[in-house]
Amino acid sequence: MQVLHISTECYPAAKAGGLGDVAGALPKYLSAANILSGVIIPKYNTKWILQQTWKNCFQDTIQFNGTAINFSIQELKSGLSYPLYVVDIPGKFDRTGVYLDVDGRGYPDEVERAVCFQRAVLQWLSTLKKLPKILHCHDHHTGLIPFMVKHCPDFAKLANIPTVFTIHNAEYHGTFGWEKIGILPLYDGRVSGLLDWDDAINPLAIAIKCCWKLTTVSPSYMKELQAHTRGLERLLQQEEPKSLGILNGIDAQVWNPATDEFLTSTVKDSADYYKKTNKKVLTQYFKVDPQLPLITFIGRLAREKGADFLAPIIERFIVEGGRAAFIILGTGEPILHEILAQLNRDYQGIVSVALEYNERLAHQLYAGSDFLWMPSRVEPCGLNQLYAMRYGTIPIVRAVGGLKDTVIDIDESSDRKGRGIQFGQLTLQEGTTAIHRASTLYKNKETFKKLRSHIMDLDFSWEKSAATYLQLYQELSPIK
Repeated sequence: MQVLHISTECYPAAKAGGLGDVAGALPKYLSAANILSGVIIPKYNTKWILQQTWKNCFQDTIQFNGTAINFSIQELKSGLSYPLYVVDIPGKFDRTGVYLDVDGRGYPDEVERAVCFQRAVLQWLSTLKKLPKILHCHDHHTGLIPFMVKHCPDFAKLANIPTVFTIHNAEYHGTFGWEKIGILPLYDGRVSGLLDWDDAINPLAIAIKCCWKLTTVSPSYMKELQAHTRGLERLLQQEEPKSLGILNGIDAQVWNPATDEFLTSTVKDSADYYKKTNKKVLTQYFKVDPQLPLITFIGRLAREKGADFLAPIIERFIVEGGRAAFIILGTGEPILHEILAQLNRDYQGIVSVALEYNERLAHQLYAGSDFLWMPSRVEPCGLNQLYAMRYGTIPIVRAVGGLKDTVIDIDESSDRKGRGIQFGQLTLQEGTTAIHRASTLYKNKETFKKLRSHIMDLDFSWEKSAATYLQLYQELSPIK
């Protein structure tokens, strides 16, 4: 391997959000460009992982806070276009959820799990004869690695490998108290200051300080983090010279309306027939009026995604005489489950809610919906709006992060290159106005059809983004 991606998610093995999509696609496109890139993740009890055949290639023990913890590194025998490794740590990751238990609660040993995973990866790498040329770490769960390779004697063999750290979501820092310092390996005490941030150990801050290059998943998100990062603003401003915002791409082989096996009809059947057929299937399944514009939300039901505004905006839109059908697919905060379930009961035939994670259904929704709704408070890049446009579904987005970068408002585009509907603030007034704009656009059939055709022709594939990452890697270590 020339590049090793270290992540807690990787589609199709384990996915909780956009990180899984990126970790599963970027190595594929780098490897296609003859830069062999592997991925290593924890070994969860996900259905996909349990169905695969794994080859054991390393096993050892971590001395963890006075306790010996056994682990093994296993390699996928076949099935992907790049090497995939898992770290099997019995009792730590052999659970069905990536971050949450069956009741939607976070695991109480999350800190210990993350540190075990990172130490196991580095312990394995330290035994290899041929080392990767780049270690690419993703989010705070891998944030200690740029520090440990530099300052822990156990991993001295890895000290000269450049580290790239990508922030996918800075809402989570992974912070823990100094009372847990014993779970870290021995390190050079003279650099203890690198571990400290506001009298705690903050893996996100540590990675920002210690990595060779820092990236985020869109240019706008990088700027936003320097102004709002829950206390890390000053640090990100200081590290700006090594920072770069690189917009995510999408895996055009997986997200292809011409070949997608999840769809009732593909775009090969003609764009109009494809949209009409898939919408018909959706409206029958969800029992909503097929004559209305179909507006869909797909994602985590969390405040971060603006999900707490879904019900109030829908109700205000209806009270104001608006006419549209709404489908909501996702899981998340229990209180939002209750609110949306009640909304579903109150507005049958207009609103339908599926409180589940369903990949097949998500594909069908991208294909059959008229609009995709993303009222996010925070959206580092956003992939859903890219999937939607590729499938001919017009995005309605809040102008934040990658949504701002990718969805040009149709009313603000002087050259008719608009891609969807933007709104600025997450308020009832602005959110409801955006839905009214979508309803009005839907009635103008000619304009609506032209916009749909335009967004389906856009190219958001990983080739361009992968080329930017490759250039970044080459600046750190010549890769051939």
